Amino acid sequence: MGKSVLLGFSGGIDSTMSARLLLEEGYRVIALTIDTTGDNAMLEKAERVATEIGIEWLSFDARDMFERDIIDYFCSEYALGRTPAPCTRCNTHIKWKILLEEANRLGIDHIATGHYFRIEQHNGNYYVAKGADANKDQSYYLWGLSQEILSRAITPMGYKIKSDVKECFSDKSESMGICFLERKPYAEFLKSRGISPVEGNILNTQGTLCGHHNGIIHYTIGQRRGEGIPEGMRVVDISAHDNAIIVGEKPLLYKSKLYITNCNIVDNNELLTATDITIKIRGIGINPTLPVTIESSADGYLITTPDKAYAPAKGQPLVLYRNNLVIGGGIVESFE
Repeated sequence: MGKSVLLGFSGGIDSTMSARLLLEEGYRVIALTIDTTGDNAMLEKAERVATEIGIEWLSFDARDMFERDIIDYFCSEYALGRTPAPCTRCNTHIKWKILLEEANRLGIDHIATGHYFRIEQHNGNYYVAKGADANKDQSYYLWGLSQEILSRAITPMGYKIKSDVKECFSDKSESMGICFLERKPYAEFLKSRGISPVEGNILNTQGTLCGHHNGIIHYTIGQRRGEGIPEGMRVVDISAHDNAIIVGEKPLLYKSKLYITNCNIVDNNELLTATDITIKIRGIGINPTLPVTIESSADGYLITTPDKAYAPAKGQPLVLYRNNLVIGGGIVESFE
C-alpha cells in the first residue's frame, strides 16, 4: 500500500492538524474514529471534517471494550478509595491498541494521533519523548505504549506549539476533562453507576475520631474542604476497608518512598543503573525534580525521592524520565 498511515481522528483541532501535516509529508491518510461512548455528534463531525480534508474515513465501535476496560475500572478504583487515571489507561488499552490492530488488518504501514509527543530510538529501543510544547506535552499519559506500537507510530504534533495550531482554526473549542463523565462531578457519575456512598468516620493519624464523612467517593488525597474535614487538616489517606477518611496536617502529604506495580519499562538495566532518573506523579502540578533511586521489588519497584512527592495517591500513574525520554512507568500501590 506504500506510504500509508492510520490516524486516530476525532475531527478536533489536533487530529485535523495531524491529518494536514501527514498529507503534506506525502502520506496516504486514513482516518479512524474510535467510538467509545456512542457520541453520534462526534462521529458526524469526524466524518464531515475528514471529507472536507479529502481523506478516507472509518469508524470503530469500541463501546463494549471501553465500558469494561475503562468505565468499570474507573468506578471500581474509586470504590476502593484509589485515584484512577482513565485517560492513560485508555491510551494504552483502547486507542493505540485498536489503531495498531486495525492498521495490521488493513495493511497500513503506520499509525498516528493528535498527541503532542515525540518518539526517539536509542540502543534499539523506542522511547516516548516529550513534545516541543512544554505546556501541552502529553508524554506522561503515554508511558504504557508498547515497543510494537512505538515502532509503527508517527508523531506529527511532536514539534508543534498548541497556540500556533489553534491560530489555524476558526473554531478553537476543545473537549476537556474525562470524556465519559460528560462534565458531571465524579461522585455524581459514580452514583449513577450504582456506587452508593456510605457514611463513615474521619480519623486522624492516631486513630482519634475527628468527624464523619458522607462517602469516600467524595474525597481525594490532599483535599482540605469537604464534609467533616477539620479546619487546617487535609485528607492524607483513604481506607476503603474501614470506610474511613484519614486526615492530618499538610506536611504528612509529602512522601519519600513510592511503590509501583503494573509497570511498563523500556530497559530494566537502564532503569536500575542510571543516576539521572526523575519522576512525575501528575501530568500538571507539583512534581519532584531531583533524581531518584530505584530498587526492584517482588512485583514492581521502590522509588525513593530526595525531594518528597506531594500528595501521591494509590492508583495514579508514576512516570519515569531521563531528561526528555520516558523510560517507563507504573501504578502507585503505596507510599511512606
